[in-house]
Amino acid sequence: MSKDVYCIGIDFGTDSVRAIIVNAHSGVEVASAMFHYPRWKDGLFCNASANQFRQHPLDYIEGMVSSLTAALREAGSSVKSNIRAISIATTGSTPVAVDKTGRPLALHPDFTNDPDAMFLLWKDHSSLKETEQINAHAKKFNTDYLRYVGGIYSSEWYWSKLLHILRNNPLIRKHCISFVEHCDWMPFLLTGGKDISQMKRSVCTAGHKALWAEEWGGYPPDEFFSSLDPLLRAFASSLPAQTFTADQQAGLISEEWAANLGLNKNIVIGIGAMDAHMAAVGGQIEPYFLSKVMGTSTCDMLVAPTEDMKGKYVHGICGSVNGSIIPGMTGLEAGQSAFGDVYAWLRDILTWPLIHLLDGVNASDVDKAISKIIPELSRQAAMLDFNADSVLSLDWFNGRRTPDANAMLKASITGLSLGTDAPEIFRSLAEATCFGAKAIVDRFIEQGIPVKGLIGIGGVAKKSDFIMQMMADVLNVPIKVNQSEQSAALGAAMFAATAGGVYEKVEDAMLPMGRGFEKPFFPHPGKNKLYEVRYRKYLETGRFVEGTSRAVNE
Repeated sequence: MSKDVYCIGIDFGTDSVRAIIVNAHSGVEVASAMFHYPRWKDGLFCNASANQFRQHPLDYIEGMVSSLTAALREAGSSVKSNIRAISIATTGSTPVAVDKTGRPLALHPDFTNDPDAMFLLWKDHSSLKETEQINAHAKKFNTDYLRYVGGIYSSEWYWSKLLHILRNNPLIRKHCISFVEHCDWMPFLLTGGKDISQMKRSVCTAGHKALWAEEWGGYPPDEFFSSLDPLLRAFASSLPAQTFTADQQAGLISEEWAANLGLNKNIVIGIGAMDAHMAAVGGQIEPYFLSKVMGTSTCDMLVAPTEDMKGKYVHGICGSVNGSIIPGMTGLEAGQSAFGDVYAWLRDILTWPLIHLLDGVNASDVDKAISKIIPELSRQAAMLDFNADSVLSLDWFNGRRTPDANAMLKASITGLSLGTDAPEIFRSLAEATCFGAKAIVDRFIEQGIPVKGLIGIGGVAKKSDFIMQMMADVLNVPIKVNQSEQSAALGAAMFAATAGGVYEKVEDAMLPMGRGFEKPFFPHPGKNKLYEVRYRKYLETGRFVEGTSRAVNE
């Protein structure tokens, strides 16, 4: 086998897109580039007060071209001529309304400024009403169509978002032929797709977000959707029953895109998948180790042999889907709606005077001061003594993703006094995010899925020893942190190498292409007992807040 075979992994994140070029045999990253979405950065098409977060497809197209062109330029002509395959990771569920050619409606002149014609980002919660109706409606059927998504549907997911758009925008309703996930559209675009009926859909998003399941041979029957709302009539039946794992080919790059990017025409384009699932692979996931992709939110991935999962359904998580992470194994997904976002919230609260009241201060000096806040809070918080009655928080700043999705829930901070300072509050917020992680681990264990340890992936895992040590102490399990800086893009490159025929299975690509692990975090002896006491108080506080929220909404 040639030593100069290269694969490209592209990761479309919330704020930016990253492209990396990797030697498929040695795992050496020979080039990388990043592009921040300009329209998203300007806050266009979003309305946080209405939980509306939309992204224009041109941000994705321009971002892919810019980052990929820059990476190819950095890599040089010898690398460029030996590219074997490209695979793509995206956020999800991030769907868009398309016409019969598969073109997002936002790319048509009549819809270029219509937020409803754009991609609905994963964290768009504008469909809360539709989500409640889907959950209530599902209880009317003998078949539990929510079984494989943890028994509770979410406002972050496919059908809630589609129904919300159809109900609220008659023009979109008239022109929408199908609803397409971002991870499915990008390969379709690169392979020159022109007929929406020919699009290959990923099992990853279809299974975890859109109710596809092997058990019923595809999606729930049309009656399930049309009896919920006639506007959904025929949408499910128009979706292909077959889905694909990320080790398979979407096709070859189109002549147009090959020419645009200066690439060979025989480059394989792999089936796409969600970023967290590919990040788990890039982070070298192992059976029964929970891989936590830790950024602004968390996505928690676990794989188990399919034969072990027969008859097991974990209630309250984001689903169990065969082949969604590693083909041939069952992938289970959970996560927290806010993680790094929680710490950023406190930072922003503390920096409000710097930004709004100090006229004439050099902006770069302000930025430097802001960048030091969380590291210094972490240092100070690590030195604090704490007891059962210390400040306690709930981490539901963006609702609760799992266990038991509820986007209506709110965070809280309890036990405050005039003597409470910023490090104490920060410590309680960090602890709350670790307790949120423990709730997920406990749910897996309670329902028969062992968790042998944790794998930390992403920015928080690599940057904050304070958080990772607290996590190990709270969960009382060892945690190892993967060294990759771009785990989602690297996972995409591993899948590209598999789809391109360099490896037979993605597991074969994980060792030579993986980055390995940093020094692990082990629980401190004796600390877990106090954390158990505080965790019970966290659960009690959560039940109180949830009960109050339910009473208010009723």
